[in-house]
Amino acid sequence: MAFQDLLDQVGGLGRFQVLQMVFLCISSLIVYPHIILENFTAAIPGHHCRIHILDNDTDSADSTEALSQEALLRISIPLDSNLRPEKCHRFLHPQWQLLHLNGTFPNMTNLDTEPCVDGWVYDRSSFSSTIVTEWDLVCESQSLKSMTKFLFMAGMLVGSIIYGHLSDRWLAESARWLIITNKPEEGLKELRKAAHRNGRKNAEATLNMEVVKSILQEELEAAQTKTSVFDLFRTPNLRKRICLLSFVRFANYMSFFGLILHLQYVGGNVFLFQVIFGAVNLPANCVAFLALNRLGRRVSQSFFMFLLGISILATTFVPQEMQTLRVALSSLGVAVASMALMCSFAHGNELVPTIIRVTASGFMGIAANVGAALSPLLMILTVYSPHLPWIIYGVCSILAGLVVSILPETRNKPLPDSIQDVEKERKSSRKAKQEDTFMKVTQF
Repeated sequence: MAFQDLLDQVGGLGRFQVLQMVFLCISSLIVYPHIILENFTAAIPGHHCRIHILDNDTDSADSTEALSQEALLRISIPLDSNLRPEKCHRFLHPQWQLLHLNGTFPNMTNLDTEPCVDGWVYDRSSFSSTIVTEWDLVCESQSLKSMTKFLFMAGMLVGSIIYGHLSDRWLAESARWLIITNKPEEGLKELRKAAHRNGRKNAEATLNMEVVKSILQEELEAAQTKTSVFDLFRTPNLRKRICLLSFVRFANYMSFFGLILHLQYVGGNVFLFQVIFGAVNLPANCVAFLALNRLGRRVSQSFFMFLLGISILATTFVPQEMQTLRVALSSLGVAVASMALMCSFAHGNELVPTIIRVTASGFMGIAANVGAALSPLLMILTVYSPHLPWIIYGVCSILAGLVVSILPETRNKPLPDSIQDVEKERKSSRKAKQEDTFMKVTQF
């Protein structure tokens, strides 16, 4: 709690901290619309095979001009299981006998069909143009649409790695991290800057190098050892935490982006769904904030991950006709995914020692972006079963909820400053369990 004393001198939550949060929110507002844009630029409009007798310049135009378009579609394109025109096949020859069925639907499995060799006709009432209509990413080429989303998310993964090193430090560095990483002068400068912006005019007299060194003497001694990403896996307890936290972040991002990137799988009106999904995020974060303070990090995160998995699995098996229920369940899924993400960030930062927290956050961020990149790629599995990707999303979320229960609770506990603190915590926890067992055995 030594560093907390320094924070009290500069102002724990003042104008300086509020400005940092505002800047971060602005950057998030800029990035997020680019991600959800895929729901509109890669939307799949209604479509069916292009047929010759509907073209005005065909030889058969005179003989078919008296027939309606519906009638022409009936004799040219077979019906699917929902009695709608097939999207990927057409009759090899016009089936004129289908004009006189008077509402009956005979067995069409014996009629010869062929793929859409002349292309497709798209319904442009909602989307005038998308990458699907431009490049015909339907039927046999539908998996390429998932690949475009995967490449976009993979670009985010690569960008997070590269530009994490190249970005200008327009946000203030963590003073605690600067001091712990053997940069006390820079850390002191940031503390004074925060104190000045928070209106602490007398901070110059109390904040000096002697005060910093006396308060953080133990941490400064530990900072003499250089750390790298390999230090995340050298000690058993920290290695366990990083692996578990990375899996939780991976599963959380995969499920979250699986929901927000595939609105058309929930229902037809993607514009309405986008508004609803965006609206539930703010109250969801408020609920997560209350849960973190009341229930703790571990219980809250585990509960939200379980609820996320259940809502995804429930949505998967609700029929398409029950649109209201599907929207309600998927909105719940987006809300609890946001709650789980907030809990994951807080819990993850509090479980990792300060001296290597930035490195650990970067590693867990990579795991998260891998999950985000895989979320659209899993949609290729719909060729085997339309439910398979969603089952994977749901099951992974439930597994992540179980994994969170293995991690220790961090609410109202001091942050670990060094790797040794994490390992000492493990030893003290084991010792406390042994003593508790001894007390129970010798009680009688």
